[in-house]
Amino acid sequence: VQLQASGGGLVQAGDSLRLSCKAFGRTSRTYNIGWFRQAPGKERDFVAGITWSSGRTYYADSLKGRLAISRDNAENTVALQMYSLKPEDTAVYFCAAVPGFRGVPITTTMYDYWGQGTLVTVSS
Repeated sequence: VQLQASGGGLVQAGDSLRLSCKAFGRTSRTYNIGWFRQAPGKERDFVAGITWSSGRTYYADSLKGRLAISRDNAENTVALQMYSLKPEDTAVYFCAAVPGFRGVPITTTMYDYWGQGTLVTVSS
C-alpha cells in the first residue's frame, strides 16, 4: 500500500483547510486510515481516523469539533477537513494505513504504511 498526502499550505488563524490522502495498491481497501501530526520537536500524535468498511470515525479528544474525516471509496481517498485553525495546529500531517483487524489505533507503531507528510502552517 502506498499513501500520498496532499493539501497542506500556509493559512491564517481561523481558516479552514482540507487534506487528502490517496491510497494505492491492490489491498488498500482492507486498511483503515489514520491521520497524525508532528510539530517541530514534538512526538507524532493521532489526529483522526476512519475505517474503510463502515466509515466509522475517530478523533483526538482535543480536536473534536474542528475536524471532519471522510472517505471516498471509489477514489481510494480519505479527506481530513480542518476548521478554525490555530497557530498550534502547525505541523507536518501524515496519513497512515493500518490493517482493518487492528481497528484505528492512536499509536504510530500499529500502522504499517505511511505517506510522506504534508506541511500545514497556521499564522496568527
